[in-house]
Amino acid sequence: MAQRRAAGGCCCPRAPMNEDNARFCLLAGLILLYLLCGAAIFSALEHPFELRARRLWKQQLENFTQRYRVNLGALHTLLRQYEEANGAGIRVDALRPRWDFSGAFYFVGTVVSTIGFGMTTPATIAGKIFLIFYGLIGCAATILFFNLFLERIITMLAYIMRWCHERRLRCGGVGVMSNREETPGEEDSLEGWKPSVYYVMLILGVASIVIACSASTLYSSMENWSYVDSLYFCFVAFSTIGFGDLVSSQRQQYESQEAYRLGNCLFILMGVCCIYSLFNVISIVIKQTLNWILGKLVCSRQQKRLKRNTVQPISSHCPTDAGAAADGVYVGRRLSGEMISVNEFMVSNKVSLALLQKQLSETAHQGPRQSYGHQNGFSGGVGALAIMNNRLQETSVDR
Repeated sequence: MAQRRAAGGCCCPRAPMNEDNARFCLLAGLILLYLLCGAAIFSALEHPFELRARRLWKQQLENFTQRYRVNLGALHTLLRQYEEANGAGIRVDALRPRWDFSGAFYFVGTVVSTIGFGMTTPATIAGKIFLIFYGLIGCAATILFFNLFLERIITMLAYIMRWCHERRLRCGGVGVMSNREETPGEEDSLEGWKPSVYYVMLILGVASIVIACSASTLYSSMENWSYVDSLYFCFVAFSTIGFGDLVSSQRQQYESQEAYRLGNCLFILMGVCCIYSLFNVISIVIKQTLNWILGKLVCSRQQKRLKRNTVQPISSHCPTDAGAAADGVYVGRRLSGEMISVNEFMVSNKVSLALLQKQLSETAHQGPRQSYGHQNGFSGGVGALAIMNNRLQETSVDR
């Protein structure tokens, strides 16, 4: 027993790290599988079109050289020269200047937002060197702006959802006193209420769809794109993928040109902020799912182990709820079938990264900060997860 206790004491500190490593490996494996599936699907969809385009282009070259008696090697040389000019912003159709002040402002906007359409790139050595340092500071500042935007969005949504919850309690007969003195039943109801991460994801998803559909209506009328192409451009731009095959506001003249360019900038700004926030919330749901899977694997392994050696009851390790996980793994569903809330998700997110963030924060503030995590059940996090945690914690404290 002493050996067993000693072995248990040595293994317990390493348990969170083992869970983190298992979560990391599982996520890496799922991402690799996701990439393989995506490559297979896109290859099946796009490769036949690529082969047809190659055959058509080869046929057009042959017809052109035979019709106009042009040397094929000289034509290839001309086409290579055009590709070089294309990289400098020269097009067959008349387009807006790339490096006047408005064009340069559009370019730096795509740099700091990490969209990087690629239709405009610096050609001089000085411009390339300057871009490295300019992008280093600009991208970091823009990411900070997106995080602060996410913080305010989460705060606003938390207050709105709590107000709706209180209003639903009033309608259900649990009254709220005018002097803010709550009845015991209402206090218990509001104390147990937590804003659901799924509601936050739904609201952000609806907002992103509304912005994308509104922007697509504008682009399809001003750029003469199909509505599907406009939606495709919105997702590529708002998610900062930025392929550059479709780029808005590039023609030399538009009807109501200044108003269109202003609307284009506003739509891209709002879309990038909403999609960034949505991606962060989805990443929380993915992490919750990973922990649910790990919890099921841990319980299955412990059940097999306990069948061989029944030293400890199974109920102390594996929860009876099918969606719950043991030893710090997130709860997937409650017994009632209700989805996990943001608060419960934060409670179970006590990992080494949270401890590291707390230590760094205390060092920056020359001493430990006042923490309400133990009072309200919120724990730390890093990045956008920490922002969501802190804002939800503050809204709970303020109430």
